[in-house]
Amino acid sequence: MLQRVCVFCGSSSGVHAVYLQAAEQLGRLLAKRGIGLVYGGGKVGLMGALADACLTHGGQVVGVMPKMLVEKEIAHGTLTKLHVVESMHERKALMADLADAFIALPGGYGTWDEFCEVLTWSQLGLHRKACALLNVNRYYDPLLVMADRAQDEGFLRDVHRELLLADTDVASLLDRLTGYVVPVVDKWIDKSTR
Repeated sequence: MLQRVCVFCGSSSGVHAVYLQAAEQLGRLLAKRGIGLVYGGGKVGLMGALADACLTHGGQVVGVMPKMLVEKEIAHGTLTKLHVVESMHERKALMADLADAFIALPGGYGTWDEFCEVLTWSQLGLHRKACALLNVNRYYDPLLVMADRAQDEGFLRDVHRELLLADTDVASLLDRLTGYVVPVVDKWIDKSTR
């Protein structure tokens, strides 16, 4: 059962209104389904829209932000809880610990970094939590093509490619996360390749 979902997303709104609308829709739907939100703690961009929508509809929202970003990302002032940590490493670790699954909305380097790290942790068996892309406006199509190429070229095993979920629809994605069971893989490196 999903109690909390960690969402990685931009501190910018992007150039298309559809990104902001998707963040708001995700926030509303998390609240309506009684699923708590864990996110980066900002009040601007997609982060702010996501948190505000969840809070407005009665949801629980937990932010995690390093001290150095409290002013730059403009920390949200009305969250259920805001954890202020020392470093980006602590931020990512705490967000991962607090969540049962992960979703990436559109964003830049920080969003990609945070999402790819938890996806890698899943591959390594450090957690068994679903990792999904909300592919708004087909934003993540190039990443999905790259993952398929990595699989075709032998850099990702089939079972590891399956760890990367994606959907263009918010409700459908949450449904998939609710029923998803992360596969157990004993060893992610083939002994014959060592």
